[in-house]
Amino acid sequence: MNWNQTWPAFPEQSRHTITRRRLLQAATASAALVAAGPLARADSYHRADASWFAACRFGISSHWTAQSQPVGADGWLPFDEAVARFSPERYADQVASAGAEYVIFTATHALQMLAAPCATIDRIAPGRTTKRDMLGELADACRARGLHFILYYNHSCNSGDDPPWEHAVGYHSADKSQLVANLMAIIRELGARYGSRLVAWWFDSCSSLDPRGYYNTVTTDMHGFQFPWEEWTEAAKTGHAERLVTLSSGMLTHFIYSSHQDYEAGETNELVAAPSSQFTVDGLQAHRWICLDNTEWVHGKVMTPLAAPRYRRDLVADYVRTAHKCKAPVTFNVDIDRTGVLSPKSLELLRGVKADLE
Repeated sequence: MNWNQTWPAFPEQSRHTITRRRLLQAATASAALVAAGPLARADSYHRADASWFAACRFGISSHWTAQSQPVGADGWLPFDEAVARFSPERYADQVASAGAEYVIFTATHALQMLAAPCATIDRIAPGRTTKRDMLGELADACRARGLHFILYYNHSCNSGDDPPWEHAVGYHSADKSQLVANLMAIIRELGARYGSRLVAWWFDSCSSLDPRGYYNTVTTDMHGFQFPWEEWTEAAKTGHAERLVTLSSGMLTHFIYSSHQDYEAGETNELVAAPSSQFTVDGLQAHRWICLDNTEWVHGKVMTPLAAPRYRRDLVADYVRTAHKCKAPVTFNVDIDRTGVLSPKSLELLRGVKADLE
């Protein structure tokens, strides 16, 4: 996720005032969202069935990472211990009680630290995985409550966020084949393990692997190299051929790195650019991903309260209602601390939204 980007939004609270400039800014942002890039043609590609996704009204995403911080002074634990004490059942109960129909959970983010075993990561850079398969337990807990489980994955080669990993994985190697092989081995391993429990991937930071999009965040020499997105998408479906895949091009953009994807990343951050149809001009299932509370996405400040919603309940309900008419699901990122507690005020708002939609 391009967490450093800030975009204009329609006013969500009474402290804001609608101005001509603000409306023009939002309109410009909406236009950027539908500006598609060059399409890699592959007529034989079979898109996965996204009808289950289209039937959903809204889901909850969680940026729970190695950088997540606790609200309380006694809640900080080393990553292994934080994973050991995380309760998938409590997490899934929180999400289900808010009326969400699916989860997007962050597997890796700025740091390549995984709350699960992974032999591939251990081979590349030991000490970055856990013995407990928290992600697999989360998938099971979600399934038991009728929640679809989606994994967010970031390769963590982003402008020096994790320098040791960048070098170990091969990002700065002259021959990028090592990088490709390593990253694909990771997603193949996880995909094979989770099978049909993992119904979709949301892949971030494509702009760090490919300079062609709206954003170009490549910080290594990519001369003579083109990332093989078609092969990547094929690898992402290991273990479950009908798994959905999206390749994010960044906030409020719609660049198509490859036609080998199934749904729209839809990262808008704000309540703007509501979908007007079920499919994009490229035939992808429409989707929006909005930051409901903490604009940093990750709860990265120690002993700081979980963020409250940035929007009024009626505005959120209207946005979801508009999107659902087009069969486009909306994901809300909800602040979560290191202990696995989601923002109570955001969950309360979403419970109200669910009631308003019924």
